[in-house]
Amino acid sequence: MRLSNKKRTPIYNFIQTILFVGIILGIVAFFVERYKIDFLGWESYLLIVIPVFIGILYWTRGKQIFEYDSDGETLTINNYSIVPFFKDQKKDEFPKYKLQNFQVVNLIIIKRLLITIHSKKNHHLHLKYDVSYLRNKEVKDLKISLRKVLKANKEENQVVTETV
Repeated sequence: MRLSNKKRTPIYNFIQTILFVGIILGIVAFFVERYKIDFLGWESYLLIVIPVFIGILYWTRGKQIFEYDSDGETLTINNYSIVPFFKDQKKDEFPKYKLQNFQVVNLIIIKRLLITIHSKKNHHLHLKYDVSYLRNKEVKDLKISLRKVLKANKEENQVVTETV
């Protein structure tokens, strides 16, 4: 199964542009109000605080683009941000049989996918991905796909232990 929200990149770019313009206009309006008009008083700080707060909420949700591919023998997960100064890309590819467990943590505005894989020397490796920008249907599809992989892994382990 393939899952990607890359088609919504123009929407995310538009939202970011609006946020940057809102922050800049808020700063300009603050200085104009503070030094020329002086009508609002202490409420003039809200002209800066509100756009900055909304921007922080948007950017703390995590990386916008999430791509998942479970076709073939490997799971490929790619998670990256479209913001130029947040360009850290997280790309992992591992065999399906190494998947041990997964969990989708759903906080108020943040969703994270936590995956546990089995690595060499019986260590468990924990991988974290931002899935806040996925729709609920896409998150459900992702869970279904990962459950299928886990179920196949359990069945394969049972067959191996029965033959031994």
